Amino acid sequence: MKKLVPIVLLVLISVPSFAKHIIGGVLTYECLGGGNYRFTMKMYRDCSDPTGAGFDFGAPFSIYKGSDPVPIETLFLSPDVITGIDPEDNPCLELPPNVCVQEGIYVFEYQFTDWPSTESYHVTYQRCCRNATVTNIKTPGDVGATFTVELTAKSQEFCNNSPVFNAFPPIVVCANYPLVFDHSAVDAEGDQLVYEFCAPLIGGGMNTSPNNCDQIVPNPACPPPYETVDFVNPPYSFFDPMGGSPPISINSSTGLITGTPTTMGQFSVAVCVSEYRNGVLLSRIMRDFQFNVGDCEPTINADINADNLVLENGQYLIRNCADPLIKIENESTLQSNIDNFQWQFYVGDSTWVYNTWDVSVNFPGPGSYQGILALNPGSQCGDTAQIFIDIFPRLVAAFGYDYDTCVAGPVSFMDQSFIDGIGQIVDWRWDLGDGTKDTLQRNPVHVYGSPQVVLVNLEVEDSHGCTDDTTRAVTYKPVPALILVKPNDTVSCAPAAILFNNLSSPIDLYYDVHWDFGDGETGDAISPVHTYERPGIYSVKLEITSPIGCSVDTFFENLVEILSPPIADFFYSPTDPTNLNPTVDFTDRSIDAVHWDWIVNGQLVSQQQDFSYTFPDTGLQVVSLAIVHPENCLDTLTREIDVKPVVTFHMPNAFTPNEDTVNDLFMGNGILIGISDYKMEVWDRWGGRIFETADPSVAWNGRVKNTGRAAPAGIYPYTVRFTGPRGEPFEFKGLATLIR
Repeated sequence: MKKLVPIVLLVLISVPSFAKHIIGGVLTYECLGGGNYRFTMKMYRDCSDPTGAGFDFGAPFSIYKGSDPVPIETLFLSPDVITGIDPEDNPCLELPPNVCVQEGIYVFEYQFTDWPSTESYHVTYQRCCRNATVTNIKTPGDVGATFTVELTAKSQEFCNNSPVFNAFPPIVVCANYPLVFDHSAVDAEGDQLVYEFCAPLIGGGMNTSPNNCDQIVPNPACPPPYETVDFVNPPYSFFDPMGGSPPISINSSTGLITGTPTTMGQFSVAVCVSEYRNGVLLSRIMRDFQFNVGDCEPTINADINADNLVLENGQYLIRNCADPLIKIENESTLQSNIDNFQWQFYVGDSTWVYNTWDVSVNFPGPGSYQGILALNPGSQCGDTAQIFIDIFPRLVAAFGYDYDTCVAGPVSFMDQSFIDGIGQIVDWRWDLGDGTKDTLQRNPVHVYGSPQVVLVNLEVEDSHGCTDDTTRAVTYKPVPALILVKPNDTVSCAPAAILFNNLSSPIDLYYDVHWDFGDGETGDAISPVHTYERPGIYSVKLEITSPIGCSVDTFFENLVEILSPPIADFFYSPTDPTNLNPTVDFTDRSIDAVHWDWIVNGQLVSQQQDFSYTFPDTGLQVVSLAIVHPENCLDTLTREIDVKPVVTFHMPNAFTPNEDTVNDLFMGNGILIGISDYKMEVWDRWGGRIFETADPSVAWNGRVKNTGRAAPAGIYPYTVRFTGPRGEPFEFKGLATLIR
């Protein structure tokens, strides 16, 4: 039988002084008589993290009576003994190097003045926190534990002693291997004890406020009743705290814990033992403990590696195809613990013995053989691996192929594989070289879409699971069985660039291709583009010759018709539009047009054959007519039309600025769109300038500078100058008669 060692995963985290460390504890009592009791608390901590918190010195133990929420007293105690707990020593187990558990024992005596009492006494200590890596309870790193014991009235009446657990729980437990642990207790008075799984109690928390039950170390400890941990449910609960197959359970009469854990992790488990005398409950104590479940490894393990198939624990099957030379690598562990090793193989009536670490054995030929690898034979911590060897006959993959080299058609493949001995081929896996796989047929037939040299692979498998494969180059270069040509257009207008799409297959650049386009021109591209310059009906001939000399040709009569191209043309009226007359009529004069697109300054404005258009602005306008032939041939004509800007201007000869709103202002009017450099000046009879403006919308109101004194009635010379839209100068001179 293989010996097992537990492997436990311990998380090392840098934490402050309230680091998670609690992994359990139990509180018991002894009655010394006269109301005097000795209490013993055994607390367990994870010491694998050197930064974790230690046992409390000055730990507050609070004593409550009945339902009174105020303690009758709180004692501050330090541990009497701190002891490291070693896992069970076993010479055949290799223990993990960083497993560390300590037990701190607090012992104190207390004299109850009201004793025996008709009410219970509760002695309680609380501390945060549990390891954050606990698997079966929620937020384990934020909650601690409550260690408490109740002195019932009946227990006081009989000066009873509580039960005391016999053995320390196992620090580590092996996953997938049976657990058997005697969790029984002993009772001084020989009372009946009943065992059960129960829920661990919560105590303390991460709160740093004073006088709070969620403090790291509540002081005083909070009064009963106490909350229980919240299990991750499913799959865990207080009565099924670890799962397993079969689940971990406890015998109610004996306290024996059995089952096979299957999940690695850390599990908080509580065991309660109830003490009965003549059917009356005297006391109930609880031990809260963290079980660590991990992988287990033997210190000596016979193991080999030779592409082997493990049948079951300690048994290996080696299968080899054709080659009788078997090489086996010895991967046994731990090599430092192996003092002696030996290979034995049974061939016929003989036993072949080898004393090398690795071994090479040349068996007589195909057949079935057995052997063993024995480590430390006859010692307490030995191990043996049983080896079964099957050597199968040689399997050879082979195939042939055939096709008509001058007519494109399918390629037939013929399997020629064989077994040199007993057995049969059961599977054929073809890779036909063009991405096609065939795993259904022994002799597939395949059509290649193009001429090529393909690498075809055949892999075969026999009834023993042996495989072999072979690859051959298959040359596929026939001429097409049918020449197919598809022009991109068969009716078009000259000049017409026609793409002749050669759909013949198979064909590639190594084939000789000759085109006759029917207009005296030829070509040698596989799919050429040819331009027909003149109208007419043309027949086309294509000839294809394969690389191995087979030829085929086809004559396509009257394949392409080339028509005369359309001609775009138009005229417009008037031929000299202005801003005073901006509407122009356009008339189509195109030849062979069925569709018209009129485009003005880059914008489509009409699709009628004739239309009228009003230009919104003066200047050079670009007008295009795009026409479409019945065969979708195109032609376009573009013309530039100058819409000339016209300027009109005239001045009055008199005005009457008497503020009657009739003829009160002197200014010119007309069409002045696009003018610049406007200037109007008015002088008096002595040559003094009494008004000027650069704004054609500003008039003279008959006052000096339009703001001074009123000018007297009389005749005033004026001048108006400006530049036209296209830079032409304008000047107007005259006399303005001011009448008052």
